[in-house]
Amino acid sequence: MAVVITGANCHDMKAATTTLDSLTIRRPRPTVECLQHLCLDKGYDFPEIEAAVAARRYTPHIRHRGEVVPRHRRHPARRWVVERTGSWHNRFRKLLIRFEKRVENYRGLVHLACCLIVYRLTVLG
Repeated sequence: MAVVITGANCHDMKAATTTLDSLTIRRPRPTVECLQHLCLDKGYDFPEIEAAVAARRYTPHIRHRGEVVPRHRRHPARRWVVERTGSWHNRFRKLLIRFEKRVENYRGLVHLACCLIVYRLTVLG
């Protein structure tokens, strides 16, 4: 899990490599039989992102802009996982509108919210 805080006017592409570098849990070394895949949407369709993902030993799966997938070959979308997590963070009133001037204070609140979300999922069910 990783949390990176950027401005609202910052494109996701600019924070992608920072997010990959800030992972706290060391992932296992990729082997031939167990490759590590990373799925990204069309917002990350840039050559710099693809090179950065490959340099970190992930197999990139990036949908290209303008690409239309036929209905019969479409796999179910997994974007709801990201949207659901964002919704869980928005339930914390202190995070919904940022009033903190210092990024350290806001980052601490985001980490606390992440801990509470994980606690609720694992312990409370």
